[in-house]
Amino acid sequence: MKITVIGGTGHIGTYLTPRLVELGHEVTVISRGKRKPYRPHTAWDSVQRINLDREAEEKIGSFGKKVSLTKPEAVIDLLCFTVESCRQLTEPLRGNLGHFLHCGSLWTHGYSTVVPAVEEQPRHPLCEYGRAKLAIEEYLFNEFRTNKFPVTILHPGHITGPGWLPINPAGHLNPDVFEKLASGRELCLPNFGMETLHHVHADDVAQGFVNALINKSSAAGESFHIVSTGALTLRGFAEAAASWFGKEAKLKFLPFEEWKKTVTQEEAGATYDHLAHSPNASIEKAKKKINYKPKYTSLEAVYEALKWLLAAGKIKSEKPLA
Repeated sequence: MKITVIGGTGHIGTYLTPRLVELGHEVTVISRGKRKPYRPHTAWDSVQRINLDREAEEKIGSFGKKVSLTKPEAVIDLLCFTVESCRQLTEPLRGNLGHFLHCGSLWTHGYSTVVPAVEEQPRHPLCEYGRAKLAIEEYLFNEFRTNKFPVTILHPGHITGPGWLPINPAGHLNPDVFEKLASGRELCLPNFGMETLHHVHADDVAQGFVNALINKSSAAGESFHIVSTGALTLRGFAEAAASWFGKEAKLKFLPFEEWKKTVTQEEAGATYDHLAHSPNASIEKAKKKINYKPKYTSLEAVYEALKWLLAAGKIKSEKPLA
């Protein structure tokens, strides 16, 4: 199958593109050409690379047309954030495409009323990003209903893995949180540390896309959560991370309004966003319809990221990971 992947060298694409090549597909990757894949792989030697600045091409109305020139049987869009961007891509493909896969986000849910949340649960997006992603989903499913456009949407959680910082037990990206846990220093968490995070390894997200392609008959017109088997509480996450360094987590808890004074404004904003959402998503639908079987738990996915960060000197610890 001829497959075009938009954003195929990023977090997900680093794992997805080699998976597609190994399955015998003819793969074209469209990207700005500014990023190398996080992992080397011989599969990249057989990938056609096209450098396109999506934003610039969309300004002149040419992006979707140029994607259609690759004559794809399937398109996987990992980098779409507005309805207009999605519309410009999909209109030239309408009637000439076997399968369109869009990367959504758990943020379309906003807060959940029942957990683990299922895909059909009413949505309450809390931020502009979540509202924009939900609008894209609604547009694509309307296209499926009215024009039989063959779409599948996958909603990843907090993507992590070797090559970048994972969301930490305090709900932001400052690596000092892991260094405190590794050294046995006190870590202050907001509230009672019972809000949740739901990580997923980038390779498991790649698996989700591949499985949706393979199981098109049951995936078309559907959305799927693509996360690990279980979410983590902030407290449980911190305790596990400390244990990897042979330490017991020394945790202190403060009401959020007091806690946010202990971190930067940027960190407080990120934490508030994650706590307000507290993602905790079910993967039962993905397991049944597309045979999704995540290889990594949330902790195992973060562990892989930490292992890389330590080796790269981006996080310091006197003790190695257990």
